Amino acid sequence: MKGHELIALNEANTGDCIKIKKLLVTGTMRRRLLDLGFVPSAEVIVLQKSPLGDPIAFRVSHTTIALRREESSKIYGELVANESSATS
Repeated sequence: MKGHELIALNEANTGDCIKIKKLLVTGTMRRRLLDLGFVPSAEVIVLQKSPLGDPIAFRVSHTTIALRREESSKIYGELVANESSATS
């Protein structure tokens, strides 16, 4: 794990756990993402990526949600854990 480097959700690998730090989304989509649980300090797990990387399935607040790259690239957080560190 690297310090406190922020990464976009679409850059995370399957199995990574990301703690949300900021959303660069505005308007109706911002409200919708906040309502779904994509709020600062929430932990998001990357469940599965499509073969072409769009959409990506995430687990947040005990719910599985698929986001397009357009939305997931505007949500930033810190890597809390990844699949390899969880099994070590």
